[in-house]
Amino acid sequence: MARLSKADALAHVHRILDKVPLIDGHNDLPYTIRRHSNCDVRAFDLNRAHQGYDTDIARLKKGRLTAQWWAAFVPTQVAKPGLVTLEQIDVALEIARAHPDVFLPATRASDVARAKRAGLIASFVTVESGVGLENSLAPLRVWYAAGVRLMTLCHNETLDWVDSSTDVARHGGITGFGRDVVLEMNRLGLIVDCAHTSHAAQHAVLDVSRAPVLLSHMNAFTLCNHPRNVPDSVLDRLKTNGGMAMVTFVPAFISQALRDWQRPLTDPHGKAPPDADRAGWNERQAAKVGPAPRATLEQLCDHIDYMVQRAGIDHIGIGSDFFGGAVPDGLEDVSKFPDLLAELVRRGWSDGAIAKIAGRNFLRVFRNVERTAKTLQLSEPPRVGRVSAS
Repeated sequence: MARLSKADALAHVHRILDKVPLIDGHNDLPYTIRRHSNCDVRAFDLNRAHQGYDTDIARLKKGRLTAQWWAAFVPTQVAKPGLVTLEQIDVALEIARAHPDVFLPATRASDVARAKRAGLIASFVTVESGVGLENSLAPLRVWYAAGVRLMTLCHNETLDWVDSSTDVARHGGITGFGRDVVLEMNRLGLIVDCAHTSHAAQHAVLDVSRAPVLLSHMNAFTLCNHPRNVPDSVLDRLKTNGGMAMVTFVPAFISQALRDWQRPLTDPHGKAPPDADRAGWNERQAAKVGPAPRATLEQLCDHIDYMVQRAGIDHIGIGSDFFGGAVPDGLEDVSKFPDLLAELVRRGWSDGAIAKIAGRNFLRVFRNVERTAKTLQLSEPPRVGRVSAS
């Protein structure tokens, strides 16, 4: 049977998205706004496109998104990480407050359907990196009260209680305090996100979590061996846990050839030195061995196919990690989500499978997290404590 043309596949995807939600699990726009406009959402002006950036209202609408999860990202080494986390949460919340004709402030899985009916985009808030906890459980409850519904446990550096995939491991995964973080997140109804954590930490979280676990933006380690990607051993456990992995658009996590091309710049954990002259290094590397290989939308679909074969169609979603950085060919900005789904249609995916990866899998995970929290709150008091007390 001949493959559909790109135009016909794209038209078919738009018909699917008339009926089903499209959810992106990770976008770093709040940090972009922090750097560009000193946390001032209105000054940034989402009504216009910005040179070098990939997210604005017009392109979000063109991308057919029903729900966007905004990451309140906090660099590990920042001064006053607790304060910065609150500022970033405020920026994420302000996106919806500044544009009530576009975004629906959202905190529950049911808000996605509400947004779909209203023709709005459900605007959810996540915290990317538990560094802002400052080694205390109490901020989790404050963040939840503010509207946060997901936390990525760490970023590119190991914390006092959880190992990062791109740093020296110190804990064999997570510590006792790290287990308490996961358990309290389960009790609250905060989605536990293991993106950026070490593979050992991912297994440790799967061992302890009573609710489905998310890996919000990472690809298949088997196809591209960057430490940030998810190994088969973790994908194999998602069926039992009920969680999911969400593919990301970061080129070095898609293309093994690009990963190998960049490897001389990075340390054994896949990170470039913080003071590295990346542009200059890239120019010298290109002169030495040829231009950097390109990552493509089609290669990302290879990751999706592989991860679905390994974990099952119910356990894969999309977490773009758009932030104005490098992107693969064909996924240049937030308007391109339908193009990704269209390539899956051209590969023979059914409408039901497209609906699952577009958003229904995420909604199932979120609802299960909510149900688990409701049950746990009947029998468990809030956990208290600090790293020093564990």
